[in-house]
Amino acid sequence: MKKTAPVAKNDYIDVTFEDLTHDGAGVAKVDGYPIFIPDGLPGEKAKIKVIKTNKGYGFGRLIKLYEKSEHRIEVPASETHKYGGTQLQHLSYEGQLQFKEKQVREVLSRIGKLEDVKVHPILGMEEPWHYRNKAQVPVGEKDGKLIAGFFKPRSHEIVDTNESLIQHPAVNEAIQVVKEICSEQGIQAYDEAAHKGTLRHIMARYGKTTGELMVVVITRTADLPQKNKIVEEIVVRLPHVKSIVHNVNSKRTNVILGEKTKVLWGNDVIYDYIGDVKFAISALSFYQVNPDQTRVLYGKALEYAGLTGEESVIDAYCGIGTISLFLAQKAKKVFGVEVIPEAIEDARRNAELNGIDNAEFSVGEAEVVIPEWYKQGNKANVLVVDPPRKGCDEALLQTIIDMKPKKVVYVSCNPATLARDLRILEDGGYKTVEVQPVDMFPQTTHVEVVTDLELKMFN
Repeated sequence: MKKTAPVAKNDYIDVTFEDLTHDGAGVAKVDGYPIFIPDGLPGEKAKIKVIKTNKGYGFGRLIKLYEKSEHRIEVPASETHKYGGTQLQHLSYEGQLQFKEKQVREVLSRIGKLEDVKVHPILGMEEPWHYRNKAQVPVGEKDGKLIAGFFKPRSHEIVDTNESLIQHPAVNEAIQVVKEICSEQGIQAYDEAAHKGTLRHIMARYGKTTGELMVVVITRTADLPQKNKIVEEIVVRLPHVKSIVHNVNSKRTNVILGEKTKVLWGNDVIYDYIGDVKFAISALSFYQVNPDQTRVLYGKALEYAGLTGEESVIDAYCGIGTISLFLAQKAKKVFGVEVIPEAIEDARRNAELNGIDNAEFSVGEAEVVIPEWYKQGNKANVLVVDPPRKGCDEALLQTIIDMKPKKVVYVSCNPATLARDLRILEDGGYKTVEVQPVDMFPQTTHVEVVTDLELKMFN
């Protein structure tokens, strides 16, 4: 007999939320059948509408709250705060930290089978708002004026956004000013469906420690109409601007930046610091969007590395050298590897900028380059990995196991793939000593984790 869901689409039902999913939706159950509802918090009683059912689970929409959680906070009701990726902004910051720490503990146990590993309390922010130093927003048109903001979920409809609660005020201001100037100058927005029009995106980057601002105007066309007037107005209205850049992306694509970039005014980079390390940031650079918490994250990674000045260190997935340059201050030699050539160019420039001459950077896939280094006799004492969300490649994990560095420091942006990889390293001779969650992205469901592993013979 075919099993059917105990609820049907368009049903209105009363529920009690029991938990949160990894992406922040409330979980309610009807006869054991889970229904996922955005904006619900554990312990709350509510009326929901069922909007979709599958064989094993369904989705709903919150209609009315009967009883609120003690951790619920009031958030702005306007649409502009609804679609900015802030899935947890209705949850108190204390509640957010509890949710993220619990998530880390659960995946380590469920996926990694690491029952007894020491997980430290999560490191949060004193001020968990307005922390992002970069925004890149799509541009559209409405009532003859340019709009810029976020896409509504599962659509390409732009919600005009005057302020994001997680962007730095200087970034919010820059986006609004550039939008207004381009609108005043009659610049047409890019029409995605017709592949016509000019202005695709506006980007702003801000150096929090230096106060330097970069504006990037991204167009479909090689020409930016009224270019001189736009630049003149930006300089007048945004006195902190140090760099105005024009990027051309003529392709039919959802990738934001194109391959052609030209400086219209000022410098090609702005500068910022993470701790004592200075970074040059170009329009195309990858740079952490929350430098305050990045300093906390990398400080913990440096602590776990336990460097004395005699170690050879490999930094896999090194990006523009952010972790590498932290490590180089305490290590004998650091070797960084990254697949993106432009990132390696930035890493070398940043090493020179800081007078660091014991860091060497190579272009390539970590899972290809590091095994080759191993064959050539480069046996690092400490290996640091900071992979993308998919985690480490199997070949890299096997190389770590074969290479047997005394210490492995694993920096992760995805607790689930971290737990999977820790299990492989544990089975290969490593001991997970301790784990430190860090809240890099308040108001969102994302959590970063730094893990200290030691080779068992040294443990």
